[in-house]
Parts: sequence; structure tokens; C-alpha cells
Amino acid sequence: MAVLFAFIAAILFGLILGLMISYFKHNPEAQLRKRLDDMIDQAEAERAKNPRKKKSKTPDKVSDMSNFVAQHKPRNVKSFFERVFRPIINSLDEKFQRLTPDEIKMQLEDKIFRAGKMGIWDIKRLITFWCLSIVASVILSILMVQDMNLHPVQRLFIVGIGVFVGAAVPFAVLNSKIRERQKMLRRQLPEFLDILCVSVQAGLSFDGAVAKMVRRMKGPLIDEFKRAQNDVALGMTHQYALTNLAKRCDLEEIYLFTTSVIQAEKLGTSMTRTLKLQADNMRDRHRQYVKGEALKAPVKIIFPMVLFIFPSVFVVLLFPALLQLMRTLGG
Repeated sequence: MAVLFAFIAAILFGLILGLMISYFKHNPEAQLRKRLDDMIDQAEAERAKNPRKKKSKTPDKVSDMSNFVAQHKPRNVKSFFERVFRPIINSLDEKFQRLTPDEIKMQLEDKIFRAGKMGIWDIKRLITFWCLSIVASVILSILMVQDMNLHPVQRLFIVGIGVFVGAAVPFAVLNSKIRERQKMLRRQLPEFLDILCVSVQAGLSFDGAVAKMVRRMKGPLIDEFKRAQNDVALGMTHQYALTNLAKRCDLEEIYLFTTSVIQAEKLGTSMTRTLKLQADNMRDRHRQYVKGEALKAPVKIIFPMVLFIFPSVFVVLLFPALLQLMRTLGG
């Protein structure tokens, strides 16, 4: 029975994971970009084959029509996922969207915003994954308690735990993504501020230094500054763009940096001095953060030691003594 439960659990969670992977793999934006690249490559190949071909002054209508039909013949580009799973997922999106409370929608949207996936992950599809996770957990918990000799209250308690676990899994994944992204942002911020300070001291403006760094560096922090630059280019003010950048990153260090830059622009103080102070401050904060993480290592290593190292040590040290004690008592 345990093997059957494990097999059913693997099938359900594999189905959910497969739907997620298939969705992100078959993203419409990626498909459109690939289709455009294929069309460009095909046009360049035809141009390379016929470089000197001139347009005929008296074209043949029949041949032109056949060529037109051949070029514009509808092609079946839909994959198996598009033909079978896409309609099912779209219908589930609409149904679960109506059943989900607005508070859950707002929380998931906030998680997506803080994870830096706004415009990449669809809130409707994430709600569908959340509901499917709850349904799978409920089914597994019911199958587990079906053959157990338990009180009805205990069965309800186990089913409730299953519902809680299924509802918490998507949020746990999003929180893990947010923490990972924040670690990368915190690690990249001191280096970014040092180079930015040096560039401004060399004579570049703040926007010019950021533009140069955006072209030559990579990372989540660079992506956020690139988005802020695009917002400014579209007519947004520096204050609003930097405020949105800090909200997307959701880090205390970036809040301090954007606030100091906005105040320097408002009051007309030296941007070079402001950036130098911020670079020194962020370097010190990063050093303190690394020291704090290093001090947490002895506490974190206790659990692996208790679970994996101590049992083997006890076996090696106490097993011979136990054998000797057993022989003595037996004799």
C-alpha cells in the first residue's frame, strides 16, 4: 500500500511539474521570437542563393500564383502540447481564477513582483498550479487515511495537514526564489557601487555611468537598473524609477542607496560624495553580513552531525564495548 501511495504521489506531482515546465517552455513570447528568427534566417538563405535575381518585367501569372500559394500555405505549427494540454489549462485557469480569493491573488502577485518575474510568470497560471497542488495533496491524504484504523477526527486532521502542505508548497517555492534573488542582489551591490563611484569620479554623469555598466555587466541588479533606465527613457522621473527599483528588489541596502540618490538630486548636493559614502557603507554592511553568516555555520552544522556523523562514531566506539559486555554477561 505504501508503494501504491508513493506511485500515485509521484504521478500527481510529476504531472504538476510537467505542466509547469511545459508552460514555461512553450512561452508565447519565446515562440514568437523563435518564429521571427526562423523567418529572418530563411530570408537570408534565399537571398544568398539568388543574389542577382531580378524581378521579371512580365511575370507569369500562373507561376506567380503558385509561388504565392506555396509561400502562404498554412502550416500546422501547433505542437502536441498546444493541441491537447493548452485548451485544458486555459479552461482550468478560468475556473480557478473565479474560485480563488482576492487576498491569495494579491499575495501571489506580490511574490511574483518581488521575485523579479513580473511579465514573465502569469498570475492566472500560478493560481492554477496552487489549486492543483491543493487538490493533489487532498487526494494523497485521503488515500493515506483510507486503510488506516484511525478515529474520524484524526483522519480529518491528517487531511487538513495535507491541505495546508499543498497550499504552502507554491508559496515556499516563491519565497525560495525571492531569497535566492536577494542574496545575488546583496552580493552584487558593493561591486556595482564601487564601479559606479569610480565612473562618476572620472567625469561621467549618473545616467551615463549606469548606462555603461548596464552594457558591460550582467546579473539581477543590472537587469533592474536596465529596467529603470527604460522607464526613464519612456518619460518616468528618476525618483519614481528608483523607487520602483527599490520595491522590486525589496532590500534595505537598495532602499538606502535609492533614497540617498533621490535626496542628492533634490537638494543639489555632490553626487560623487554621495556615491562614495554609499559605496563605503555598503561595503561595510556586506562585510558584516558575511561575518554574520559565518557565525551561523556552527549552529547549522549541528543537525548534520547529529543525524549522520554521531551515529557512525557511536557505532565505531561503542560496538566493540557492547560485544565485550555481551560476551562477559553470556559467560
